[in-house]
Amino acid sequence: MTESATDEKETAIIELEIERVAHGGHCVARHDGRVVFVRHTLPGERVRARLTDAEPDATFWRADAVEVLAASPDRVESAWPAAGPDGVGGGELAHVALPAQREWKAAVLREQLQRLGGVERDVVVHAAPGDDERGGLAWRTRIDLVTDDEGRAGMRRHRSHDVVALDTMPLAVEAIAELDLFSRRWPAGVRVEAVAPVGGDRPLVLVDGTPFDLGRRRPDTRPNARSSVREVVEAAGSRWEYRVAAAGFWQVHRTAPATLVDAVLRGAGDVAGATVVDLYAGAGLFTAPLADAVGPEGRVVSVEGDARAVRDARRNLHDREQVTLHVGDVARTLTGGRGQEPAVAHADVVVLDPPRAGAGRKVVDALVSLEPQRVVYVACDPAALGRDVALLAAAGYELVDVAGHDLFPMTHHVEAVAVFSR
Repeated sequence: MTESATDEKETAIIELEIERVAHGGHCVARHDGRVVFVRHTLPGERVRARLTDAEPDATFWRADAVEVLAASPDRVESAWPAAGPDGVGGGELAHVALPAQREWKAAVLREQLQRLGGVERDVVVHAAPGDDERGGLAWRTRIDLVTDDEGRAGMRRHRSHDVVALDTMPLAVEAIAELDLFSRRWPAGVRVEAVAPVGGDRPLVLVDGTPFDLGRRRPDTRPNARSSVREVVEAAGSRWEYRVAAAGFWQVHRTAPATLVDAVLRGAGDVAGATVVDLYAGAGLFTAPLADAVGPEGRVVSVEGDARAVRDARRNLHDREQVTLHVGDVARTLTGGRGQEPAVAHADVVVLDPPRAGAGRKVVDALVSLEPQRVVYVACDPAALGRDVALLAAAGYELVDVAGHDLFPMTHHVEAVAVFSR
């Protein structure tokens, strides 16, 4: 097929009956026996869809629904039209009513646990506090933008390097919206990050990683320029403060840290005097509450691969003598090697919050060697969780509880906390 013929095929409009949701923000349809993954639609709908990826020999095609012929009762007016067909990524469920978004995510969690993990669970995805009142908007305390050739701030088109200039970002919290980032002109081709911490600190803007003075419209290159923020987390009847690099990792939903700390402490149970291992510990979000839970007679071993995050953790945990911090590859730190002793020989509880790819066999084998009675797993990807559920089950760990948390409204992403015991 010639290049022009391929382009014509990929822009063709086809009519589809939508079947079910699939992992990744798509729904499944079929066209002439071929699976088509369709965005911006809902199960049960009949739509006209534009093919966006339709190679003749591909096992499946991709498409965007551009006209709804028969609508689902769960369809609503888009809360963010700029994230619709041919628009930016990051709001692919903005056309779905909030309760149906959570059922969508619960269905994906159930399917991935069954298909990859081999377990049947009636999973519920819980709303984050305050999200219904906000209509699922104004929850992001961190946004990441890029600028186009004219210096306008925006985001990349879905599955593209093209920059779409924006007028607003409705998922951002009010403190970020008040910065008025989209009416400004920036240098062309730069990355603009905005951080609005929970707890009272002023928002901070970075341009290509450097603090930016909005008033003077220039980078703040002073040696003492503020490059970190204070985050306050109130959960389980306690309060913790963290200092975190603005360019570092922190949960983006305004209530995610508190929601997940609550869930992890419940999952860990009574750990007074116990040894707890916190894997992928970051700046210490879970390490500090776990240290307080184990008390002065217990021990918390923190493992994190990012040196900057460990520097933040050291500052956040300096007054907790029961905490030991390790920086390095998680599996290698647990098992030792290259002349190093293992970080810990035994754990009563292991908590882990791996990246989107999941823990994987090496890390699961390493944590199983510690013989914990309980494992608390914070997952940001249902498929990765399903794969790791199977690995833990093969090692004798039963999935005793799993709950979803809707910490990414208007997107297909979902957080889950799973608890295992043996």
